[in-house]
Amino acid sequence: MTRPREAGVLWVLAASVLWGTTGTAAAQAPLVSPLALGAAAMGLGGLLRAATARRAVLAHRTGLRHQWLTLAVSACAVGVYPLAFYSSMRLAGVAVGTVVSIGSAPTAAALVERLVAHQPLSRRWTLGATVGVVGVVALAAGQAGPAGPASGEAHRLLGILLALLAGITYAIYSWGATRIMRSGVPPDPVMGAVFGLGGLLLLPVLLATGAPIVHSVHSLAVAAYMAVIPMFLGYVLFGRGLAATSASTATSVSLLEPAVATVLALLVLRERLALVAWAGMAAIAVSLLILTFPPPRRARKPSAPSGPAGANRQGETAPAAITTNCS
Repeated sequence: MTRPREAGVLWVLAASVLWGTTGTAAAQAPLVSPLALGAAAMGLGGLLRAATARRAVLAHRTGLRHQWLTLAVSACAVGVYPLAFYSSMRLAGVAVGTVVSIGSAPTAAALVERLVAHQPLSRRWTLGATVGVVGVVALAAGQAGPAGPASGEAHRLLGILLALLAGITYAIYSWGATRIMRSGVPPDPVMGAVFGLGGLLLLPVLLATGAPIVHSVHSLAVAAYMAVIPMFLGYVLFGRGLAATSASTATSVSLLEPAVATVLALLVLRERLALVAWAGMAAIAVSLLILTFPPPRRARKPSAPSGPAGANRQGETAPAAITTNCS
């Protein structure tokens, strides 16, 4: 039987696969600015998420109102994230932009949880996150970057800086959503409120930059795919995952996204990879195994005589061992 935490990790893994397609999809509309694509994908996707959760949001409006500050911070992070993320991929390449964005998120999430929630991180989480970060660094180092005028070192450096900003904002809205859920509000209204407000913040950007999207059926199809599949459906899955695991673990498990993005960039966009990049993908796979599948618990001899009381104490300690494994 799947434990709640492991089920949460599987939801995040499924979301990460969908997210990994966004860079390659965005590259299919080169005449549309990354700001327009980011605003369309996260803005429209966020509003769609809010629309499907409107009844749940209204039903839990009191709980959301009590967490208004966390909700506002998370929504602002949602508004900044796609603008930085899609710009980083346009400047530094799909693989580099994705791996730096997602690779920096676990460290940022851990720092947020330590500073705000004083939440300890286990040695197992530290090991898994470290292996994953090493993997994404190797991926970035082994990717040659895009061809064309935007492939200069200055553009590449700016793209990496924007990717770091994307990673930080991704960690912030993941932490904020988790914090609101921990207060007792279910995942559906939390994700609907966070992404609905974030989508509203992105509407002015979409109105200012999105004209090229509607001038081409192809570009419109790309934007629709990004809004509905990776953004809307992906964040439905991600919300379920956040409800069962910590933000630091969720952002670490989402390291699968850059591996998916890199493979697609290699096969579809013909971006070049060195041997070190393949080693990086192997490291990400190891990281996912560490974070997703905890070792079996060893049977311990009861310290008290066998009987109902001893069995009771053992039953009480089991859930704590499970839930604190990677948090």
